[in-house]
Amino acid sequence: MPDTPTFWSTIAAAAPEAWLVAAMCAVLMIEVFAGGTKRPRLTGTMTLLALAFGAWLTLEYGSVSVRIEAFHGLYVADPLALVLKLGGLLFTAVSLLYSRPYLDRRGIGGGEYYVLALTALLGIHVLASAGNLLSLYIGVELLGLSLYAMVAFDRESGVAAEAAMKYFVLGSIASGMLLYGISLVYGLTGTLALGELAQHLAAEPGLGLIVGAGFIVAAIAFKFGAVPFHMWVPDVYHGAPTPVTLFVSTAPKFAYFALIYRLLAQGLDGLSPTWTQMIAAVAVLSLFVGNVYAIAQTNLKRMLAYSAIANVGFILLGFTTGTVAGYRAALYYMIVYVLMALGSFGVILLASRRGFEADELEDYKGLHARDPLLALSMMMLMFSTAGVPPFVGFWAKLAIFDALWQVGSVWLVVIAALAAIVGAFYYIRIVKLMYFDDAPAQPRGEAGVALRFVLALNAFAALALGLVPAALIDVCIRALG
Repeated sequence: MPDTPTFWSTIAAAAPEAWLVAAMCAVLMIEVFAGGTKRPRLTGTMTLLALAFGAWLTLEYGSVSVRIEAFHGLYVADPLALVLKLGGLLFTAVSLLYSRPYLDRRGIGGGEYYVLALTALLGIHVLASAGNLLSLYIGVELLGLSLYAMVAFDRESGVAAEAAMKYFVLGSIASGMLLYGISLVYGLTGTLALGELAQHLAAEPGLGLIVGAGFIVAAIAFKFGAVPFHMWVPDVYHGAPTPVTLFVSTAPKFAYFALIYRLLAQGLDGLSPTWTQMIAAVAVLSLFVGNVYAIAQTNLKRMLAYSAIANVGFILLGFTTGTVAGYRAALYYMIVYVLMALGSFGVILLASRRGFEADELEDYKGLHARDPLLALSMMMLMFSTAGVPPFVGFWAKLAIFDALWQVGSVWLVVIAALAAIVGAFYYIRIVKLMYFDDAPAQPRGEAGVALRFVLALNAFAALALGLVPAALIDVCIRALG
């Protein structure tokens, strides 16, 4: 049962969100009055410090062992919210760290970029603690609008503007579908609170609720980039500046996990026999389309885009079980995948230099000869994403297989195993290009020692978490215990 908070505990619970709002204003003012051309790196440094302080606030005031509801049920503090917020803070900070040299070279590292990143992070926090359909939708829009602007941030790139327009138009349609589904559910149940919604659905659902659940599943599939609502993913990943692609592919996944868990697993739990079938169809299509199309790509960013679609299929498979074990497996897989995507796009950023994007597969031929550290990091990340033991990606896929097996979904286990085998081909192909093909005459990237050290830690985490898988699994168990 949720605790009844006092006034001060209510304010304290929302301290991380309040800090992010203050940090957004402070970063913008710092850029105007102290940053800019005078101190071009000051804004980025202050943003990283703000994220570090936000993590401390989250640990200090968000670490709760029981569920706490505040602001008349609009805001929820529980162990899952803590994990998702800390994940969002960590991966946002590392993505901004990887991005700084690239942004400086392109002249797009202004304070507005960091403010948009903080605004997106605020959307992640709102979604992680949403206890009401209204706050859930506010979080979705706050995150979505920030991402649209970030994709179009490079004003001199026509490709980025085109990608942002496609993302915005399709995202608006998805938001409309989500809002329509929510309105149907609200109209038929008479409540916006997710806890009360679950109680209203204890009886046999009618056709209207099933239709509303269908619209909601379609909107969630778009936000995740799942088939058949995946059209924006390859265009945005390829067209956006690489730092934006890195951010879009990592931190928002924590928000979308909160969206599907809060809305479907908690609020619409009474409709689980219906929406699990919808999710199963979307997951199977994502596995098939993502892996097949990834094989044919020659651009690494587009290949990783289709890889993201396939990996979303694995995440959604956890939700097809309708069980807590499946949700834990999905959370575990999501965290592991985000870790791998962070490092993969980090390699692209660190391998690039002025006038060279390093986003074609041909650019990685013989990488081990000219940059052994990047080649080794990429190899470890690709092996982990492919599910090769003892890397952590193997345990993530095994967790999904185990959750499906427990509920008797043998056919989904077979499909997922076949998809994993197909996916291993194009991941290992990158390793083959780096270590067995001749190296073209290209200089190394311009990244410094500190960033290379962070990337090495990122890649080593894939191995360390695979050798000690219980560490991350325990976090997921506590989050959804």
